Amino acid sequence: MTFSRRALMMGGAALASVAAAQNALAWDGPIYDLVEGADDFMVASDAYVFGYPLVTMEMTRRVMTNVVKAEGSRGPMGTLIKLRSYPDASFRDVTAPNADTLYTTAFLDVGDEPWVVSVPDMKGRYFLLPFLNGWTEVFQVPGSRTTGTGAQTYLVTGPGWSGKVPEGMVQLKSTTDIVWMLGRIYCTGTPEDYAAVHALQDQFKLFPLSALGKDYTPPAGKVDAAIDMKTSVRDQVNALSAADYFTLLAELMKRNPPTAKDAPALARFAQIGLVPGKSFDPKAIDARWSKRLPQLSYDRIMLHFKLSGGDVKDINGWGYTTKTGLYGTDYLQRALITAIGLGANRPQDAVYPTSLKDKDGSEYSGANKYQLRFAPGELPPVKGFWSLTMYDAAMFFVANPINRYSMSMRTDPKLESDGSLVIYVQNESPGPDKEANWLPAPKDRFNLMLRLYWPDENDPSILNGSWIIPAVAKVG
Repeated sequence: MTFSRRALMMGGAALASVAAAQNALAWDGPIYDLVEGADDFMVASDAYVFGYPLVTMEMTRRVMTNVVKAEGSRGPMGTLIKLRSYPDASFRDVTAPNADTLYTTAFLDVGDEPWVVSVPDMKGRYFLLPFLNGWTEVFQVPGSRTTGTGAQTYLVTGPGWSGKVPEGMVQLKSTTDIVWMLGRIYCTGTPEDYAAVHALQDQFKLFPLSALGKDYTPPAGKVDAAIDMKTSVRDQVNALSAADYFTLLAELMKRNPPTAKDAPALARFAQIGLVPGKSFDPKAIDARWSKRLPQLSYDRIMLHFKLSGGDVKDINGWGYTTKTGLYGTDYLQRALITAIGLGANRPQDAVYPTSLKDKDGSEYSGANKYQLRFAPGELPPVKGFWSLTMYDAAMFFVANPINRYSMSMRTDPKLESDGSLVIYVQNESPGPDKEANWLPAPKDRFNLMLRLYWPDENDPSILNGSWIIPAVAKVG
């Protein structure tokens, strides 16, 4: 998706008109300045979209590893992070967090040497262990669907490694030095099941190849006081000036190179001085673009949710895609998934229908009451699990009196007499007799997401789009 010169001119004129009405100039320069540099601006905007996943991954890595030892959802580089309970409404490390599985994760730098990941016998319990490179591509995904639940050991290697894989290990090749292991283990959330999953988490092993056969204890991390640990990663990325953004992107590409398929795009980006392996000259970016380039480019990313040309389907108010985890050269799609669901799986492992508005196009509001009804026999056809998660307007969990962030069969909802399932989506409790089916909403705007883990390969209706997601209906 690119903007034509005419589109930029019309957009600038429209924004300037609105701004004049509000006594605030939308652009920090005359419209003809934008028109004069429209071609370079368009290339720079495309480059911004291209680099959004890598910059976001790095900023996420900084925040999640900027601690002395593993605690909660954070841990130093090369240290297993074992989430012991579901995230709550204070969690801000990753947008659209999961409230159905316990994460077992780690950030690795495989540039200097490979890392060994040992997975215990999961005893039939559903799990998946996707490995993401710096560009958010899921390059391998061991787990129940692909490798079964028996014990297994992997050697995660970087783009420049060419050694011998030790016996008994399976090599997982990353094209970048940055690797994010983002494991998920299904858990019902009861004290007994928490304990069972904790025991499995404690059997995972992670160490550099040089420590093979030795006792290994991860070194303590070093805290960088300059890293913002409070502001959400997405807000930190979006706040970068154009010059700072491209300077960081260029440095990251030195150890996390694009692939051969990106060559045509990179040839264009050379026009603004963005070249893999080389530092970026901040002066190459027009100073007038400092704020408007990131703002417009991020708007393009978010508009892709609706103006995707087929990448995102819209049915009954639900937008969803089966283009996640692997993106090819669809850079807008890759950036969109980074922005709204960093760490998304391949569609064979999970599909994430998201609803920002009801089927009539009105934004969801806690001032109203809604219902989602699955007809008898029409629950999502999955082999893993499904859930319906509540998020606020920024795609984070919503604080509520019963600490419920998602609804699924594990929350033990009550079925209607005809076998249908009705979920009550509203701010106030629907009453004691219906509270088992209540998904609490905030008082103001909210968003919804379905998680469909391991779509049934014997019933491909989710992946081919023939399973129709019911609409969330406004009631009362």
